[in-house]
Order: sequence, then C-alpha cells, then structure tokens
Amino acid sequence: MTTTLAPAPRALLPVERACVLVGLLLLASGLLHLAVFAVDGGPWTGPVSWRKPVTFGLSFGVTLLAVAWVASYLRITERTRTVVLGLFAADCVLEVGGITLQAWRHRPSHLNMETGFDTVVSMALAVGGGLLVVLLTVLAVACFRRGAGGPAGMPLALRAGFAFLLVGLASGAAMIARGVILTRTGHQVDAYASTGVLKPLHGVSLHAVLVLPALAWLMDVRTTWGAPVRERAVRGGVWAYGIAAAGALAWGFLG
Repeated sequence: MTTTLAPAPRALLPVERACVLVGLLLLASGLLHLAVFAVDGGPWTGPVSWRKPVTFGLSFGVTLLAVAWVASYLRITERTRTVVLGLFAADCVLEVGGITLQAWRHRPSHLNMETGFDTVVSMALAVGGGLLVVLLTVLAVACFRRGAGGPAGMPLALRAGFAFLLVGLASGAAMIARGVILTRTGHQVDAYASTGVLKPLHGVSLHAVLVLPALAWLMDVRTTWGAPVRERAVRGGVWAYGIAAAGALAWGFLG
C-alpha cells in the first residue's frame, strides 16, 4: 500500500512577503490608534474620530493579508500576481495613511473639500479607492475565468468570496459618488450622513473573501470529512454569508 503525500506548500514570493509585512504594520497602526483613542478620548462616531484610523488600519491590514493569501490559489502568472499585489499593498498604505493624517489634523478624511489640502487628500483617497476596485476586479475576473486550486470547497469559496467582495466595492463606490455629488452641490453635512445606509453592507461584504476561503481551509486541515461533505458545508457557508449581507443591508436602511 502506497502513501500519497500532500504537496509541500511553496515558498512565499517576495511580493507576498512584502504584503504580509505591510498588512501587519497596518494592523499595528489600527491597534496603536485604538490606544490613542483610549487616552485622548473624543467621539467614536462621526466624520472626525479616532475610529477611522482604527477601523481602516485593522480592516485594510486584514484585507491585504487575506488577498495575498487567496491570490495564491488563483491561476495567474507570477508577473500578474506581483504587479497586482504590489499595487494593492501600496494603495492600502495610501488609504490608511491619508485617513490617519486627517485624523491627527482633526479633519474629515473623505468628502472634505473645505481647503485646498483637504481636497487633495480627499481626492487622493477617492482615486485610491478606484484603483482598489480595479485591482480586486482583476483578481475576481481571474478567479471566475480561470478557476482556482486548493482543497475541496476552496474554488467555490473563492468565487463566492470575490462575488461578495465586488458587492462591497460597488457599495463603497456608490457611497463615495453620492457623497461627492452632495459635497459639490453644497450639502456637506448631508454628504457625511448619506454614507450610513450602505456602510453595514460594505463592511460585511468586503471580508467574505477571507471568511469563506478560511472555512474551506479549516475543514481541510481540521476535519476528516470527505470532499462532498466539505463542498456542501462551504455551500452552506455561502448561503449564511448571503443572509448576513442581506441583514446588513436591511440594518443600514432601518438603522
């Protein structure tokens, strides 16, 4: 009787190691600003708050680590992987850096065009957000067109995760677009309030690309279930995540 050995994991590419380092630094920045909030106080909600560097640092750090990991399962060339992940890491730094800078200046980071400098920061964040959409869409298209490898359930988890991610990106783009229109027509306060409806959906949808692949991976390494059972479990996880996203959207409208 012969024993089939699982393939050894490949070494991290230089761009993947860079993404891990940057992701950890962004997480550290979020935690640092949580400590700053504990010391300095102030409001947790609103356009000027320590909440923004905390949540964006933690969210972008987790997202960068997740995207670098799930991209390793995609059937893309090493050059494409290097370019997309490198630009994505740099864009994450730009977004968190701009938000953090404005928090220390006690100025709103998004939809703020009160001064020339504020406008530059706000537009840089908007352009960076657009680049995030482009880069993540490239990975999503590769996932759907070329498929993905990995254990049982992983291809489904990746397709669903990227589908939810695109929903999150679309909701974020909608919030920015509506906010910019209101700002340019002189309704600054309404611009800040207009983003609240889609925020829960935006936050929940973005992290499906980590949660669902992590579910497939955990079942592979922590259970003895057969491939069909794991496939069904991932499918159930996708439905559960869809219900959570729908609930987040309803919460945004009712809250």
